[in-house]
Amino acid sequence: MTIDLKDYEQGKKFDGDYDKALKAVQERLSRVQVAHIVHRRRSIVMFEGWDASGKGGVIKRMTAELDPRYYDVWPIGAPTPEEKDRHFLWRFWTKLPGCQQIGIFDRSWYGRVLVERVEGFCSERDWKRAYDEINEFEAQQIDGGTTIVKLFMHVTQDEQDKQLAERLDDPWKRWKTGAEDYRNRSQRAAYLDALHDMFKQTDTRWAPWHVIDGNDRKAGRIAALTAIADRLEKLVPMHMPDADPAVVELARQAFGYRSKDT
Repeated sequence: MTIDLKDYEQGKKFDGDYDKALKAVQERLSRVQVAHIVHRRRSIVMFEGWDASGKGGVIKRMTAELDPRYYDVWPIGAPTPEEKDRHFLWRFWTKLPGCQQIGIFDRSWYGRVLVERVEGFCSERDWKRAYDEINEFEAQQIDGGTTIVKLFMHVTQDEQDKQLAERLDDPWKRWKTGAEDYRNRSQRAAYLDALHDMFKQTDTRWAPWHVIDGNDRKAGRIAALTAIADRLEKLVPMHMPDADPAVVELARQAFGYRSKDT
């Protein structure tokens, strides 16, 4: 079934202890990162969504307890002149995570079938061809051992307007909004059409979309982080190996270490 964004507009308030739930899911993500390091895995966590839908807030909380040596956050904006001279996926190949790494994308290759389509930055032939190119690109990553998590942060027009107003009211958040937000806002109907096609064409068995109802900030954050943790725990080995006997012996000689199990 095609994803219908109207199914993600309830905006139900978070029910429970938010701080406790946040800490718990952050601990899960921290262990997921350790599993990546120990088992030499790599993953992509990719965010799309409306302006002011909460992508940055989720990423901030996702990375709060992670070791910064083993992840990268890539904020994706307009392509540079050098990037425009190449295939649209080229700039993403250069940012793919290596062994033991998690690559976090704040917007992504889906710009070709969203903003570039709606704003006329590419031809109709280009964005129509891009669905197959994107599906093949993601399949290549998965076949090569990379796990992919794709999230779309959804908010209604009323909630987006509320968040944009709050940014304007707060002098420390005004830098996060500009004329581009309002140009995109005026094209919401066109974006909804593009999103419908995007979900229909790219919600694949190997790289499914997870839509998050972001109309309540706290509930949306917990839902997004939980979706990430659930998928990574399912696809990345979570068992930990026994301690290296050689290292155990060194610890015994150094300070008389004895295992708690003995």
